[in-house]
Amino acid sequence: MNFKHPLMHNNFTEGDLSAVKRLLNQKNIILTQSKNVEKFEKSWSKWLGVKYSTFVNSGSSANYITIKILQILNKNHSKNEIIIPSLTWVSDVNSVIMNGFKPVFVDINLSNLSMSQNEVLKKINKKTLAVFITHAQGFNGLSNFFLKELKRKKVHLIEDVCESHGAKHNDKKLGTFGLMSNFSFYYAHHMTTIEGGMICTNNKEMYELSKILRSHGMVRESKNKIFERKMIKKYRDLSPKFIFLHPTLNFRNNEIGAVIGLSQLKKLDSNNKKRTTNFINFLKDLDKNKYFVNFDLKGSSNYAFPIILNTKNLKTRDKFEKYLIKNNIEFRRGNAGGGNQLRQPYIKKYIKIKHFLNFKNVEHVHFFGYYIGNYPNLTKTKIQTITKILNRFSFVSKKNIK
Repeated sequence: MNFKHPLMHNNFTEGDLSAVKRLLNQKNIILTQSKNVEKFEKSWSKWLGVKYSTFVNSGSSANYITIKILQILNKNHSKNEIIIPSLTWVSDVNSVIMNGFKPVFVDINLSNLSMSQNEVLKKINKKTLAVFITHAQGFNGLSNFFLKELKRKKVHLIEDVCESHGAKHNDKKLGTFGLMSNFSFYYAHHMTTIEGGMICTNNKEMYELSKILRSHGMVRESKNKIFERKMIKKYRDLSPKFIFLHPTLNFRNNEIGAVIGLSQLKKLDSNNKKRTTNFINFLKDLDKNKYFVNFDLKGSSNYAFPIILNTKNLKTRDKFEKYLIKNNIEFRRGNAGGGNQLRQPYIKKYIKIKHFLNFKNVEHVHFFGYYIGNYPNLTKTKIQTITKILNRFSFVSKKNIK
Protein backbone atom coordinates (compact mmCIF):
# COMPACT_ATOMS: atom_id res chain seq x y z
CA MET A 1 0.00 0.00 0.00
CA ASN A 2 1.49 3.35 -1.09
CA PHE A 3 -0.63 5.44 1.27
CA LYS A 4 1.21 6.81 4.31
CA HIS A 5 0.24 9.41 6.86
CA PRO A 6 3.16 10.28 9.18
CA LEU A 7 2.61 11.93 12.52
CA MET A 8 4.91 14.86 11.75
CA HIS A 9 5.90 16.77 8.68
CA ASN A 10 9.01 18.87 8.14
CA ASN A 11 8.04 22.51 8.77
CA PHE A 12 11.21 23.91 7.25
CA THR A 13 11.05 25.74 3.94
CA GLU A 14 13.68 26.98 1.49
CA GLY A 15 13.08 30.45 2.92
CA ASP A 16 14.03 29.26 6.41
CA LEU A 17 17.21 27.61 5.15
CA SER A 18 18.12 30.70 3.12
CA ALA A 19 17.80 32.85 6.23
CA VAL A 20 20.20 30.54 8.07
CA LYS A 21 22.66 30.60 5.16
CA ARG A 22 22.63 34.41 5.14
CA LEU A 23 23.43 34.39 8.86
CA LEU A 24 26.29 31.90 8.44
CA ASN A 25 27.77 33.89 5.54
CA GLN A 26 28.19 37.00 7.69
CA LYS A 27 31.66 37.95 8.87
CA ASN A 28 32.53 37.64 12.56
CA ILE A 29 29.14 36.12 13.35
CA ILE A 30 27.99 35.44 16.88
CA LEU A 31 25.90 32.27 17.01
CA THR A 32 25.13 32.20 20.70
CA GLN A 33 22.29 34.38 22.05
CA SER A 34 22.63 37.87 20.53
CA LYS A 35 20.83 40.43 18.34
CA ASN A 36 18.63 38.00 16.41
CA VAL A 37 17.35 36.48 19.64
CA GLU A 38 16.31 39.96 20.79
CA LYS A 39 14.71 40.68 17.41
CA PHE A 40 12.75 37.41 17.51
CA GLU A 41 11.57 38.13 21.07
CA LYS A 42 10.27 41.56 20.03
CA SER A 43 8.62 40.21 16.87
CA TRP A 44 6.94 37.42 18.85
CA SER A 45 5.69 39.88 21.49
CA LYS A 46 4.17 42.05 18.76
CA TRP A 47 2.50 39.04 17.09
CA LEU A 48 1.10 37.71 20.37
CA GLY A 49 0.13 41.05 21.89
CA VAL A 50 2.28 41.18 25.03
CA LYS A 51 5.00 43.54 26.24
CA TYR A 52 7.78 41.04 26.90
CA SER A 53 9.02 37.68 25.64
CA THR A 54 12.06 35.58 26.55
CA PHE A 55 13.39 33.01 24.07
CA VAL A 56 14.64 29.78 25.69
CA ASN A 57 15.81 26.36 24.51
CA SER A 58 12.47 24.52 24.91
CA GLY A 59 8.86 24.81 25.97
CA SER A 60 9.76 22.65 28.98
CA SER A 61 12.38 25.20 30.05
CA ALA A 62 9.74 27.91 29.66
CA ASN A 63 7.45 25.89 31.97
CA TYR A 64 10.18 25.49 34.58
CA ILE A 65 11.31 29.12 34.59
CA THR A 66 7.74 30.39 34.79
CA ILE A 67 6.94 28.34 37.89
CA LYS A 68 10.35 29.23 39.36
CA ILE A 69 9.38 32.89 39.05
CA LEU A 70 6.17 32.17 40.98
CA GLN A 71 8.25 30.49 43.68
CA ILE A 72 10.66 33.43 43.95
CA LEU A 73 7.91 36.08 44.12
CA ASN A 74 5.54 34.11 46.37
CA LYS A 75 5.59 35.87 49.75
CA ASN A 76 2.82 33.77 51.28
CA HIS A 77 4.36 30.33 51.69
CA SER A 78 1.09 28.86 52.94
CA LYS A 79 -0.07 29.21 49.31
CA ASN A 80 1.78 26.17 48.04
CA GLU A 81 -0.70 24.46 45.70
CA ILE A 82 -0.97 24.80 41.93
CA ILE A 83 -3.94 23.29 40.11
CA ILE A 84 -3.03 21.49 36.89
CA PRO A 85 -4.86 19.29 34.37
CA SER A 86 -4.39 15.52 34.35
CA LEU A 87 -3.91 15.73 30.57
CA THR A 88 -0.81 17.80 29.92
CA TRP A 89 2.86 17.49 29.06
CA VAL A 90 5.10 16.03 31.75
CA SER A 91 7.17 19.23 32.14
CA ASP A 92 4.13 21.17 33.38
CA VAL A 93 3.79 18.76 36.28
CA ASN A 94 7.52 18.49 36.92
CA SER A 95 7.90 22.27 36.94
CA VAL A 96 5.39 22.44 39.78
CA ILE A 97 7.05 19.62 41.74
CA MET A 98 10.65 20.73 41.16
CA ASN A 99 9.85 24.22 42.46
CA GLY A 100 8.43 22.88 45.71
CA PHE A 101 4.71 23.26 44.99
CA LYS A 102 2.03 20.63 45.45
CA PRO A 103 0.27 19.69 42.20
CA VAL A 104 -3.51 19.43 42.49
CA PHE A 105 -4.99 17.53 39.55
CA VAL A 106 -8.36 17.96 37.88
CA ASP A 107 -10.16 16.08 35.12
CA ILE A 108 -10.63 17.44 31.60
CA ASN A 109 -13.49 18.23 29.23
CA LEU A 110 -13.72 16.06 26.12
CA SER A 111 -14.92 19.02 24.05
CA ASN A 112 -11.61 20.89 24.31
CA LEU A 113 -9.23 18.48 26.11
CA SER A 114 -8.59 21.23 28.65
CA MET A 115 -9.09 21.21 32.41
CA SER A 116 -12.61 21.06 33.80
CA GLN A 117 -13.33 24.60 34.97
CA ASN A 118 -15.98 23.43 37.45
CA GLU A 119 -13.50 21.08 39.10
CA VAL A 120 -10.86 23.80 39.23
CA LEU A 121 -13.21 26.19 41.00
CA LYS A 122 -14.23 23.47 43.47
CA LYS A 123 -10.61 22.70 44.35
CA ILE A 124 -9.48 26.29 44.90
CA ASN A 125 -8.80 26.91 48.59
CA LYS A 126 -6.67 29.13 50.82
CA LYS A 127 -3.54 27.19 49.75
CA THR A 128 -4.07 27.73 46.02
CA LEU A 129 -1.48 30.02 44.47
CA ALA A 130 -2.16 29.48 40.78
CA VAL A 131 -3.96 27.56 38.05
CA PHE A 132 -1.64 26.23 35.34
CA ILE A 133 -3.91 25.64 32.35
CA THR A 134 -2.91 23.66 29.26
CA HIS A 135 -4.54 24.69 26.00
CA ALA A 136 -4.15 21.23 24.47
CA GLN A 137 -3.85 20.52 20.74
CA GLY A 138 -5.00 23.95 19.59
CA PHE A 139 -8.19 24.24 21.66
CA ASN A 140 -9.19 27.22 23.79
CA GLY A 141 -9.56 26.23 27.43
CA LEU A 142 -10.87 29.58 28.73
CA SER A 143 -14.28 31.14 29.35
CA ASN A 144 -15.33 34.57 30.59
CA PHE A 145 -16.86 33.07 33.72
CA PHE A 146 -13.68 31.14 34.54
CA LEU A 147 -11.45 34.20 34.13
CA LYS A 148 -13.81 36.28 36.25
CA GLU A 149 -13.85 33.67 39.04
CA LEU A 150 -10.06 33.36 39.12
CA LYS A 151 -9.77 37.11 39.39
CA ARG A 152 -12.41 37.23 42.14
CA LYS A 153 -10.64 34.49 44.09
CA LYS A 154 -7.25 36.18 43.54
CA VAL A 155 -5.70 33.10 41.97
CA HIS A 156 -2.98 33.55 39.33
CA LEU A 157 -3.46 32.06 35.87
CA ILE A 158 -0.48 30.59 34.01
CA GLU A 159 -1.07 29.51 30.41
CA ASP A 160 0.65 26.63 28.63
CA VAL A 161 0.06 27.43 24.95
CA CYS A 162 2.76 25.10 23.61
CA GLU A 163 0.32 23.29 21.29
CA SER A 164 -2.01 26.18 20.53
CA HIS A 165 -0.18 29.02 18.77
CA GLY A 166 -2.70 31.53 17.50
CA ALA A 167 -5.75 30.05 19.23
CA LYS A 168 -8.06 32.72 20.65
CA HIS A 169 -10.61 33.53 23.31
CA ASN A 170 -12.92 36.48 22.53
CA ASP A 171 -10.77 37.18 19.45
CA LYS A 172 -7.72 37.69 21.65
CA LYS A 173 -4.80 35.29 21.41
CA LEU A 174 -4.29 32.70 24.12
CA GLY A 175 -1.15 33.48 26.09
CA THR A 176 -2.29 37.04 26.80
CA PHE A 177 -4.77 36.26 29.59
CA GLY A 178 -2.48 34.82 32.25
CA LEU A 179 0.19 36.34 34.46
CA MET A 180 2.70 34.48 32.29
CA SER A 181 2.41 32.10 29.34
CA ASN A 182 4.61 29.49 27.68
CA PHE A 183 5.06 28.44 24.05
CA SER A 184 7.01 25.63 22.40
CA PHE A 185 8.72 25.74 19.01
CA TYR A 186 9.36 22.01 18.80
CA TYR A 187 9.75 20.35 15.39
CA ALA A 188 6.08 19.38 14.94
CA HIS A 189 4.33 22.40 16.46
CA HIS A 190 2.63 25.24 14.59
CA MET A 191 6.04 26.79 13.98
CA THR A 192 9.50 25.62 14.88
CA THR A 193 12.98 26.85 15.79
CA ILE A 194 14.26 23.22 15.78
CA GLU A 195 14.05 23.20 19.58
CA GLY A 196 12.87 26.25 21.48
CA GLY A 197 10.33 27.94 23.69
CA MET A 198 9.09 31.36 24.77
CA ILE A 199 8.06 32.90 28.09
CA CYS A 200 5.60 35.78 27.70
CA THR A 201 4.31 38.36 30.17
CA ASN A 202 3.25 41.98 30.62
CA ASN A 203 4.99 42.14 34.01
CA LYS A 204 8.41 43.84 33.84
CA GLU A 205 9.75 42.26 37.04
CA MET A 206 8.81 38.77 35.82
CA TYR A 207 10.36 39.48 32.44
CA GLU A 208 13.66 40.51 34.01
CA LEU A 209 13.58 37.46 36.27
CA SER A 210 12.98 35.20 33.28
CA LYS A 211 16.14 36.53 31.63
CA ILE A 212 18.15 36.07 34.82
CA LEU A 213 16.86 32.51 35.27
CA ARG A 214 17.52 31.74 31.60
CA SER A 215 21.23 32.47 32.04
CA HIS A 216 22.65 30.82 35.16
CA GLY A 217 20.91 33.29 37.48
CA MET A 218 23.27 36.14 36.54
CA VAL A 219 22.14 39.61 37.57
CA ARG A 220 23.61 41.30 34.49
CA GLU A 221 21.24 39.34 32.23
CA SER A 222 18.28 41.41 33.47
CA LYS A 223 19.56 44.41 31.47
CA ASN A 224 18.12 46.59 34.25
CA LYS A 225 20.98 48.94 35.11
CA ILE A 226 19.32 50.32 38.23
CA PHE A 227 18.71 46.82 39.60
CA GLU A 228 22.21 45.72 38.57
CA ARG A 229 23.86 48.65 40.39
CA LYS A 230 21.79 47.86 43.49
CA MET A 231 22.96 44.22 43.47
CA ILE A 232 26.61 45.24 42.88
CA LYS A 233 26.41 47.54 45.89
CA LYS A 234 24.75 44.83 47.99
CA TYR A 235 27.32 42.16 47.07
CA ARG A 236 30.56 44.17 47.11
CA ASP A 237 32.70 41.08 47.62
CA LEU A 238 31.65 39.64 44.23
CA SER A 239 32.80 40.38 40.71
CA PRO A 240 30.15 42.74 39.26
CA LYS A 241 29.80 40.59 36.15
CA PHE A 242 29.35 37.35 38.08
CA ILE A 243 26.60 37.77 40.63
CA PHE A 244 24.43 34.63 40.60
CA LEU A 245 21.16 35.57 42.24
CA HIS A 246 19.09 32.35 42.03
CA PRO A 247 19.88 28.65 41.59
CA THR A 248 19.16 27.73 37.98
CA LEU A 249 20.90 26.47 34.82
CA ASN A 250 21.60 27.62 31.27
CA PHE A 251 18.38 27.66 29.25
CA ARG A 252 19.51 30.02 26.48
CA ASN A 253 18.76 29.50 22.79
CA ASN A 254 20.89 30.72 19.88
CA GLU A 255 20.98 32.93 16.81
CA ILE A 256 20.25 30.13 14.33
CA GLY A 257 17.05 29.23 16.18
CA ALA A 258 16.04 32.90 16.31
CA VAL A 259 16.60 33.41 12.57
CA ILE A 260 14.47 30.34 11.81
CA GLY A 261 11.82 31.65 14.21
CA LEU A 262 11.71 35.03 12.49
CA SER A 263 11.28 33.32 9.12
CA GLN A 264 8.62 30.89 10.35
CA LEU A 265 6.66 33.61 12.12
CA LYS A 266 5.93 35.28 8.77
CA LYS A 267 3.75 32.37 7.66
CA LEU A 268 2.33 31.30 11.03
CA ASP A 269 -1.09 32.93 10.59
CA SER A 270 -1.65 31.56 7.08
CA ASN A 271 -0.52 28.08 8.14
CA ASN A 272 -2.83 28.17 11.15
CA LYS A 273 -5.81 28.90 8.89
CA LYS A 274 -4.90 25.87 6.76
CA ARG A 275 -4.62 23.65 9.85
CA THR A 276 -8.02 24.79 11.11
CA THR A 277 -9.64 24.20 7.73
CA ASN A 278 -8.08 20.73 7.70
CA PHE A 279 -9.58 19.96 11.09
CA ILE A 280 -13.06 21.10 10.03
CA ASN A 281 -12.86 18.87 6.94
CA PHE A 282 -11.63 15.97 9.05
CA LEU A 283 -14.48 16.21 11.57
CA LYS A 284 -17.09 16.76 8.85
CA ASP A 285 -16.43 13.35 7.30
CA LEU A 286 -15.68 11.37 10.47
CA ASP A 287 -18.28 8.78 11.55
CA LYS A 288 -19.84 10.24 14.72
CA ASN A 289 -21.19 6.83 15.70
CA LYS A 290 -17.67 5.50 16.01
CA TYR A 291 -15.75 8.60 17.07
CA PHE A 292 -16.29 11.59 19.34
CA VAL A 293 -16.74 14.68 17.16
CA ASN A 294 -18.37 17.25 19.47
CA PHE A 295 -15.28 19.41 19.87
CA ASP A 296 -15.57 23.12 20.62
CA LEU A 297 -13.88 24.72 17.62
CA LYS A 298 -14.48 28.34 18.58
CA GLY A 299 -11.12 30.10 18.60
CA SER A 300 -9.20 26.88 17.97
CA SER A 301 -5.95 26.63 16.02
CA ASN A 302 -5.56 22.90 15.45
CA TYR A 303 -2.25 21.19 16.15
CA ALA A 304 -3.15 17.55 15.42
CA PHE A 305 -6.29 15.57 14.62
CA PRO A 306 -7.66 14.11 17.88
CA ILE A 307 -9.38 10.73 17.65
CA ILE A 308 -11.47 9.51 20.58
CA LEU A 309 -13.15 6.15 20.21
CA ASN A 310 -16.80 5.82 21.19
CA THR A 311 -16.13 2.54 22.96
CA LYS A 312 -14.72 1.25 26.22
CA ASN A 313 -13.74 -2.13 24.84
CA LEU A 314 -9.99 -2.83 25.06
CA LYS A 315 -10.16 -5.55 22.41
CA THR A 316 -11.64 -2.99 20.02
CA ARG A 317 -8.92 -0.53 21.00
CA ASP A 318 -6.14 -3.04 20.31
CA LYS A 319 -7.74 -4.03 17.03
CA PHE A 320 -8.00 -0.32 16.07
CA GLU A 321 -4.28 0.24 16.67
CA LYS A 322 -3.35 -2.72 14.48
CA TYR A 323 -5.72 -1.35 11.86
CA LEU A 324 -3.97 2.05 11.88
CA ILE A 325 -0.55 0.41 11.61
CA LYS A 326 -1.74 -1.79 8.73
CA ASN A 327 -2.99 1.35 6.92
CA ASN A 328 0.23 3.28 7.55
CA ILE A 329 -1.37 5.95 9.74
CA GLU A 330 1.09 6.94 12.45
CA PHE A 331 -0.50 7.75 15.81
CA ARG A 332 0.07 8.42 19.49
CA ARG A 333 -2.26 7.04 22.13
CA GLY A 334 -3.38 9.26 25.00
CA ASN A 335 -3.41 12.56 23.08
CA ALA A 336 -1.33 15.31 24.76
CA GLY A 337 1.49 13.87 26.86
CA GLY A 338 0.42 10.23 26.59
CA GLY A 339 -2.79 10.48 28.58
CA ASN A 340 -3.43 10.60 32.30
CA GLN A 341 -0.30 11.93 34.03
CA LEU A 342 -1.53 10.40 37.29
CA ARG A 343 -0.71 6.96 35.90
CA GLN A 344 2.94 7.80 35.20
CA PRO A 345 5.73 6.31 37.40
CA TYR A 346 7.34 9.66 38.25
CA ILE A 347 4.22 10.97 40.01
CA LYS A 348 3.70 8.04 42.40
CA LYS A 349 6.12 9.47 44.94
CA TYR A 350 4.21 12.75 45.16
CA ILE A 351 0.54 11.91 44.63
CA LYS A 352 -1.41 8.86 45.74
CA ILE A 353 -4.58 8.29 43.71
CA LYS A 354 -6.90 5.53 44.87
CA HIS A 355 -9.72 6.02 42.39
CA PHE A 356 -8.92 6.82 38.78
CA LEU A 357 -12.66 6.90 38.09
CA ASN A 358 -12.65 10.37 39.66
CA PHE A 359 -10.91 11.37 36.43
CA LYS A 360 -13.27 9.64 34.00
CA ASN A 361 -12.71 11.85 30.95
CA VAL A 362 -8.93 11.76 31.01
CA GLU A 363 -9.12 8.04 31.74
CA HIS A 364 -11.12 7.51 28.58
CA VAL A 365 -8.67 9.58 26.55
CA HIS A 366 -5.79 7.70 28.19
CA PHE A 367 -7.03 4.34 26.94
CA PHE A 368 -9.13 5.25 23.90
CA GLY A 369 -7.81 8.62 22.68
CA TYR A 370 -5.25 9.32 19.94
CA TYR A 371 -3.87 11.99 17.73
CA ILE A 372 -2.63 11.83 14.16
CA GLY A 373 -0.81 14.38 12.04
CA ASN A 374 -2.22 17.65 10.72
CA TYR A 375 0.03 19.98 8.74
CA PRO A 376 -0.53 22.95 6.41
CA ASN A 377 0.22 21.14 3.14
CA LEU A 378 -2.29 18.36 3.83
CA THR A 379 -4.77 18.16 0.94
CA LYS A 380 -8.53 17.76 1.23
CA THR A 381 -8.25 14.58 -0.84
CA LYS A 382 -5.80 13.04 1.60
CA ILE A 383 -8.01 14.03 4.54
CA GLN A 384 -10.93 12.29 2.84
CA THR A 385 -8.78 9.19 2.36
CA ILE A 386 -7.86 9.22 6.07
CA THR A 387 -11.49 9.54 7.20
CA LYS A 388 -12.59 6.79 4.79
CA ILE A 389 -10.00 4.47 6.31
CA LEU A 390 -11.13 5.39 9.84
CA ASN A 391 -14.80 4.99 9.00
CA ARG A 392 -14.25 1.53 7.51
CA PHE A 393 -12.99 0.23 10.83
CA SER A 394 -15.41 -2.29 12.34
CA PHE A 395 -16.11 -1.84 16.06
CA VAL A 396 -16.55 -4.78 18.44
CA SER A 397 -18.48 -2.46 20.73
CA LYS A 398 -20.15 0.85 19.89
CA LYS A 399 -20.82 2.08 23.38
CA ASN A 400 -21.00 5.87 23.16
CA ILE A 401 -19.35 8.32 25.49
CA LYS A 402 -21.84 10.08 27.70
